[in-house]
Amino acid sequence: MYRNIGKYGCAILLALCCAAAGGAWAQAYPTKPIRLVVGFPPGGGVDILARLISQPLSQELGRQVVIENLSGAGGNIAAAEVAHANPDGYTLLISAISTLAISASLYPHLQYRLKDLAPVGIVASVPNVLVVNPSVPAHSVKDLIALARERPGKLNFGSAGTGTTVHLAGELFKSMARVDMVHIPYKGAAPAMTDLLAGRIQLMFDFLSASAPHIRAGKLRALGVTSATRSPFFPDVPTIAEAGVPGYEVLGYFGIFAPAGTPKAIVDRLNRGISVVVHMPSVEQQFAKQSATPATQSPEEFSGTLDKDVAKWAALIKATGLTLN
Repeated sequence: MYRNIGKYGCAILLALCCAAAGGAWAQAYPTKPIRLVVGFPPGGGVDILARLISQPLSQELGRQVVIENLSGAGGNIAAAEVAHANPDGYTLLISAISTLAISASLYPHLQYRLKDLAPVGIVASVPNVLVVNPSVPAHSVKDLIALARERPGKLNFGSAGTGTTVHLAGELFKSMARVDMVHIPYKGAAPAMTDLLAGRIQLMFDFLSASAPHIRAGKLRALGVTSATRSPFFPDVPTIAEAGVPGYEVLGYFGIFAPAGTPKAIVDRLNRGISVVVHMPSVEQQFAKQSATPATQSPEEFSGTLDKDVAKWAALIKATGLTLN
């Protein structure tokens, strides 16, 4: 009888073996520390959120989650590091989703492909905020547009690097407001913020989580948030859309990725752990201080969100003619 199993029976048997192996991996995982790679220097928006979740996620998973900052190329060095890592769940990437979506269209020669990364789970949503140094004579979005038109090519906006969400937020603003401003890329949001506070650049489209302390301290002036609705953390700051650029919207999601090929059982285990952690009252309180809203999605939902972001930014990049080597 067993000689007549045939190819279909073998296939079923193989599938059962793989399922059993996946279950065993999930039950055993994790057995050693996990690297959580951040593509930017310490102090930026991505790094802040990574550090807020690393300790509670360590407790939830039963193994230490170690932050590793690997900055450069607008976050793409870190993305390539994780994309090429062993797909065993021990090397993960935390990134603004739009950063990866933008890079897929902006860089023709990336050292990885977006399909080399497996979406694991979303951590939080954070709008960007248009902030200016207090020395800039603009107290509203309309003031800034008028100033930029009066001084074409004279206003500099910084970013965490070419191709990052905060860079493209500025490019979208330039396109929709029809102004000429100069992009100054940095190797991370923190050094860009240092120059903005010192007045060496005039403005940024920064993650609200990173700029919030400086806004509250009066060191920066917030002109508008990039989301479709006002932030509950800064209700007096209008959206850029309502303040002078109708239709403008950029909302940043932060998520965690694993190398493609990571067993689904491990991805699901990580997703459950992330979902538990971001809704812990202590973590929600820390997120609120950073003007970040906890957000969770299944890996499948996360993949759909990423696809939509890729399409959105691809259209802008094509329209503006931006490209990088």
